[in-house]
Amino acid sequence: MVNRNALAAALFALILAGVQAGAQTPAAAGQAPPLLGAFGDNFTLFDPPVPAPPEAFAALDGAPVRLADFKGRVVVLNFWATWCAPCVREMPSLDRLQAALEDRDLAVLAVSIDRGGAKVIRPFAKRLGLERLGLYHDPKGALFKAFGVTGLPTTFLIDRRGQIVGAYPGAAEWDEPEARALIEHYLRQPAGAAAVKTAG
Repeated sequence: MVNRNALAAALFALILAGVQAGAQTPAAAGQAPPLLGAFGDNFTLFDPPVPAPPEAFAALDGAPVRLADFKGRVVVLNFWATWCAPCVREMPSLDRLQAALEDRDLAVLAVSIDRGGAKVIRPFAKRLGLERLGLYHDPKGALFKAFGVTGLPTTFLIDRRGQIVGAYPGAAEWDEPEARALIEHYLRQPAGAAAVKTAG
C-alpha cells in the first residue's frame, strides 16, 4: 500500500531540490527529455519517475475522476484557483496547448481548488474563453494534498504509463516551443516505454 504522506513529502522534496539545483542533469548530459530555455530552467525532472497517486477528484458535474482514467495518454495536470493571478494568466496557454495536441493523446487537466466548485469555475472559464481545457475540481483537496502542492499554480507532467515525470512550480506559457518540446517528447513514447534514465 502506498504511503500517501510519504509520497506527498517526496514530491515536494523533489520539486524543492530541483528548483534549488536547476535540475539540469539530463539536458547537460545531452540526453532526452529536452529542457530548453527559461521553461527548462524551472522544470524539475523526477529521477526516477513516481506513480501518480490514486486520489479521486471531480468533473464539474460532480462525477468522480482518477488519474488512472487517463492512462495511455500524456497528462499535463495543473493545480489552480480563480483567485490566483498567475493561474489566470497561464490558463489561456493551457487551453491552446490542449487544442494543439489533443489529437495526439494529450489531456490537459486543470484542477481547481476553489471552494465554490462548478458555480465559480464555469463562469470563470466562459469569461476567459476557455473552450478545450479539461476543467475539474478537487472538492476535498485530496489530490492537492497527495501531490504535496505548496503553491499555485503548480503543474505536473505524467507519462502514458501513469508516472509523474516532472513538475513546474509557478506559471508558464505552455504552448510555447520550449514547453511543447518536452511534452512532445513524451507524446512520442508508446505507453509501454520505459522512462529515459538520467546520467548519474
